[in-house]
Amino acid sequence: DLQRRHFLRGRSLTDKAVAAPRPPWALSDDKVFLKQCTRCDACLAVCPQGILIKGDGGYPEVSFQRSGCTECGQCVAACQPRALLRSPEQPPWSWRPVIRGSCLASRQVECRVCGEVCSHQAIRFQPKLGGIAQPLVQVQACTGCGECQARCPTAAITL
Repeated sequence: DLQRRHFLRGRSLTDKAVAAPRPPWALSDDKVFLKQCTRCDACLAVCPQGILIKGDGGYPEVSFQRSGCTECGQCVAACQPRALLRSPEQPPWSWRPVIRGSCLASRQVECRVCGEVCSHQAIRFQPKLGGIAQPLVQVQACTGCGECQARCPTAAITL
């Protein structure tokens, strides 16, 4: 029970529990996902990028500390309880990157790492007269893979 874990970890019961970042193509309703997932760790074992980790309560979560998701679908194929279901018309996640003020470009230091690692070309740099080009997220092109967050040297990107 998420509320019980929330309480036992010293968090206020009045605070809404924020759903953990689930693997790609996880069932959209977190309660349904938690009911369907058996915590078998099959998705963790097959992830070639190693971004799936054992999270709160033993359920799989995504961590973009080392890398982003290549959207290979191996985790979906390994999921026997069908808590992960890939749909051609559904993107793996609904989140998108937010670039905060600690971004080097906003501090007038040339850095284009996030744009260079984005295979979907969802981050472009808009020239700024008399300054450093600023990152601009193309929401339509972004899949939420997290590669930009993993590679940002100042951890200025959140999803």
